[in-house]
Amino acid sequence: MEQGVGKHKKLVSLILFFLYIGCIFLCSQEEPRTYVAYQTLDSITIDGKANESSWEKAVWSDLFIDIEGVKRPTYDTRMKILWDETNIYFFAELEEPHVWANLKERDTIIFYNNDFEIFIDPDGDTHNYYEYEMNALNTIWDLFLSKPYRNGGKVLGGWDFKELQSAVSIQGTLNDASDIDEGWTIEIAIPWSFYTDPGGQTILPKNEHWRISFSRVNWNFDLSNGKYSRKKDKKTGKFMHEYNWVWSPQQVINMHEPEKWGYVFFSDGKVGNTTVNFEIPKDDHIKWYLYKLYRGLINEKNKDTYWKTTNEQTFSVPKKIFGQSVTPVLEKYTNGFTIWAKSPFSKNILCIAKDGKFEAYRK
Repeated sequence: MEQGVGKHKKLVSLILFFLYIGCIFLCSQEEPRTYVAYQTLDSITIDGKANESSWEKAVWSDLFIDIEGVKRPTYDTRMKILWDETNIYFFAELEEPHVWANLKERDTIIFYNNDFEIFIDPDGDTHNYYEYEMNALNTIWDLFLSKPYRNGGKVLGGWDFKELQSAVSIQGTLNDASDIDEGWTIEIAIPWSFYTDPGGQTILPKNEHWRISFSRVNWNFDLSNGKYSRKKDKKTGKFMHEYNWVWSPQQVINMHEPEKWGYVFFSDGKVGNTTVNFEIPKDDHIKWYLYKLYRGLINEKNKDTYWKTTNEQTFSVPKKIFGQSVTPVLEKYTNGFTIWAKSPFSKNILCIAKDGKFEAYRK
């Protein structure tokens, strides 16, 4: 009888666990945005103006949103992407009634001015990714990160995109408080040569996707003798918080969760001549789920929230993805852990190690 009661308690406990976790995951990651970049029709001159036929035919992205949700920012931001055999091209339009900037030294912390930022993770494993920032003076900061800050990543601030080109065009007057501006546009060409295989061969993602995202930092400002500066709180004397507006939702004030970045598919078709419908791979929906579990695991307050151990195996609640059940497993070791699940779509094992790096392989 006691044995039967014990089994009943375990069953009830397991059911309650599944119900609790199911409620948590109703608030799941919002799906990242996608963009299809096509090949250019003509030569692109980097002047910040996008007058070429290729840019005219390229479609605009969705308007940027607040980094924590879908709230519409004060000013509009949107972008376009093109590519050819030499470069990947970016063009962005930033609405701004007061265009100002005062940072002029390359590789300084550019987001202390209003800025535009690009994040690039070519292989989507959340490690070894690139960041680019620029202000309205066309001062840039390009850097390489070995992994996200949450994983103790090292920042190579002296790293540069070789032969990068960039330009800014002001629709108004820079650093002039006496008038109202329309905004500023930026144009960038990044040579593909920044990303190579172990043999030094440039990798072109033709008909493939990269994880890429964009952010815009915007500050309230003070004026003193006609000069702009970041606004300070009168009570504390500290700088007021910046606004962060992004293309693809992060749902948290942190761009360094690369698993949430958008998807850019590089079609080999010419811009304006073809249309490609890109769909996010089904395995990536599993990947998002694994990373949600991972973020909970490395958070001390939530490290045991999503997991249940039974029959000497630690697992999380199964999740239905495109009608298929996926059950993540947690394996703990002396110096770390691995979260993994087998994909019912590709049959690959999808896993995340303690350092946050994603890997997919056949078992």
